Amino acid sequence: MPKVSKDGTTQGGDYGEVVEHADQLDEYTVSFVEFRSDVDATPLLKGLPDDRCQCPHWGYVLHGKVTFTYADREEVFETGDAFYTPPGHIPVKHEPGTEFVMFSPTEEMRATEEAMARNMEALQTG
Repeated sequence: MPKVSKDGTTQGGDYGEVVEHADQLDEYTVSFVEFRSDVDATPLLKGLPDDRCQCPHWGYVLHGKVTFTYADREEVFETGDAFYTPPGHIPVKHEPGTEFVMFSPTEEMRATEEAMARNMEALQTG
């Protein structure tokens, strides 16, 4: 049976405000994510349809609180919550110290990560 642990991952990295440990299980990416500071991903999603993440995610909040906005609502998930975020969301607030495990279809996640990397580079170069 395939499995992955935070310490055994081969992908992700330390991005300063966010630390991600990730790997694949079949067609899904499993991400162990920790936020060192509050991060609003709005500027990182520019260029995606509706400037929102189009990848669905399932997850579990280990510590802290995370907030996602949609065109018509806001959802907050806290320690102990299992969650599902359908396409069309923006992660807008993460309390420092927030940690969660997230499961995402790899192909959809890859498209989102590529857009985020382009936008991060553009923000850093001015």
